[in-house]
Amino acid sequence: MKKNLTKSLLGITVVAMMASGCADMSATQRGTATGAGVGAGLGAIIGATSGHGGRAGKGAIIGGAAGAIIGNIWSNRMEQQKQAMEQATRGTGIHVSQTQDNRLKLDVPADVSFDTGRSAIKANFRPVLERFATTLQDNPSTTVTIIGHTDSTGNDSVNQPLSVDRAAQTRDYLAARGVSPNRIMIDGRGEREPVASNDDANGRARNRRVEIYVAEPNRQG
Repeated sequence: MKKNLTKSLLGITVVAMMASGCADMSATQRGTATGAGVGAGLGAIIGATSGHGGRAGKGAIIGGAAGAIIGNIWSNRMEQQKQAMEQATRGTGIHVSQTQDNRLKLDVPADVSFDTGRSAIKANFRPVLERFATTLQDNPSTTVTIIGHTDSTGNDSVNQPLSVDRAAQTRDYLAARGVSPNRIMIDGRGEREPVASNDDANGRARNRRVEIYVAEPNRQG
């Protein structure tokens, strides 16, 4: 049984990795392939551990079909939202991307969002948030997570609440433009997750940032 299970899982993993890594796949197709691989693996485990080695293959097939549905969470609406935000942020320094877990991410640096030691939203960040609020209203099934960060200037007793307040100010700005605050979760990481060195001004500016994640949870099943 262990031998059959090992072979099933190895083959499934290779196929899923090859499929999800194809450059000419769309985002939706890659999500489907990844989900299929995960689901197939789980199906194989369930089938094999049930005491009937022959069930591993059948479990892999069933699990693969279910996993394809589970993994397919990057919808056309999410792709449209990503494209809209890429247009809205062009030339601002804000980075828009799709994460490996199929979330839309906006990485907003300090020179766009907040002054040093402040949580008030800067003027050049407001048009971006207004466009973002519109895309959220166009895709009401999505949820939003906003995470604030600081550089290492000061101590944690200052930086932690400052990072939370930056996230809260961003949430409140979106809420004032019609986005339900119930859709938005906020968090602050203080100085704990730097993306650059805090030894120079440029690095500290990169670390003073807000990360905004948008997810469309799979509601099938």
